[in-house]
Amino acid sequence: MAGKVQEANILSQSGRARLKRGRQPHWRILIPGRLSLGWQCWKGEAAGRWVLRRTIRRHVYRSQTLGRADDAAEADGDQILSYEQAEARARAAVDTPARNKKIERLTVRQALELYIKRLRAEGRPTRDVEGRGAVHILPVLGDLVVSELTPETLRSWLATMAAAPAQFRPKDNKPNFRAAPSTEEQVRARRATANRVLTMLKACLNHAYDEGHVESRDPWGRKLKPFRNVETARVRYLTIDEATRLINAADSDTRPLVRAALETSARYSELGRLEVQDFNADAGTVAVRKSKSSRARHIILTEEGTDFFRAQCAGRAGSELIFRHADGSEWRKSEQGRPMQEACTNARIKPAISFHILRHTWASHAVMAGVPLMVVSRNLGHADTRMVEKHYGHLAPSFIADAIRAGAPRFGIPSDQKIVPVRPRRPTGKGK
Repeated sequence: MAGKVQEANILSQSGRARLKRGRQPHWRILIPGRLSLGWQCWKGEAAGRWVLRRTIRRHVYRSQTLGRADDAAEADGDQILSYEQAEARARAAVDTPARNKKIERLTVRQALELYIKRLRAEGRPTRDVEGRGAVHILPVLGDLVVSELTPETLRSWLATMAAAPAQFRPKDNKPNFRAAPSTEEQVRARRATANRVLTMLKACLNHAYDEGHVESRDPWGRKLKPFRNVETARVRYLTIDEATRLINAADSDTRPLVRAALETSARYSELGRLEVQDFNADAGTVAVRKSKSSRARHIILTEEGTDFFRAQCAGRAGSELIFRHADGSEWRKSEQGRPMQEACTNARIKPAISFHILRHTWASHAVMAGVPLMVVSRNLGHADTRMVEKHYGHLAPSFIADAIRAGAPRFGIPSDQKIVPVRPRRPTGKGK
């Protein structure tokens, strides 16, 4: 039979004086399963403090400080509280919580603004969240109150978004839609996009929950599931011959940028920000100081890549951009699209590829050449190997098999030629 849990004696000053000082408070239950009052006193301090702990759900709590304990000074009912005063304040906080009306009615739009503000404060990129939020989240959910969201509402929003046609960039501030998804691949791609937007929405709403603006996250928690088996996109990459033709077919403005992407696996935006001082000829590396994930990294170059960057940076000031237009201007957002299409046409690459496929090309050939997935993920700037395994893992098995056949243990057991497998006898035709 289980024994009864003993509560700490925090009722009196003498009882608290015998308790252990430290980080962990000593608790006394006020309402079973809902509310506890704790006393916490750090080592070396003369007086402790009263802590209110509410149970949100199993193993999840929310705590707040009520005031100082009357361990070293007489209680005044305001800043310094006796146990009785602390208990009364704790129960009052539960019975009549002091809440801000505006926070109680926090909308999804306000929650998204708070989340973006936090990302900016942490130095993390916000453009993707702002863009997708404006297109996919705010038009439908923006004015809904977070605390009134239901799983049914969010499931309907997710399904509608997945079934809707993708959008081009707006023209004259008007929506510009593609054709509605019809093929299996188009449906998969739209559902994958919907999952990415759902991840952003959940991060936004979880931030509102963590900040205490809502009491529960059940509507978007375990009850709201993303689409399954939609992240297995077919990765397009160029053959070595196609990559060579593309470099030769690109115009003089675009050719260095294409070559750099194939040598580094860097994104277009990362290449456009590279300065001469980011290239280290001695180490054979390029430093990406600002990436999509805000994580800086050093890209390791091959000998050919090092020679290419050395030629691009020769005789130039460290603060200069490595890749610029012929007129000296920098490469801006989306300026690579049209030159890439023309280069693909001239190189007879069909269907034409986007600039991002050059990143896939580097990673695909690296994996096929037996470069470990962790090494590939580091050069790409991923935190771990999950993305590399998802997109390029299918290219590795044949090389894994080769490695196993070359290096797996051999036991030196000779073949026994005296044992002959028994074959079934052929029918003779007798007895028919």
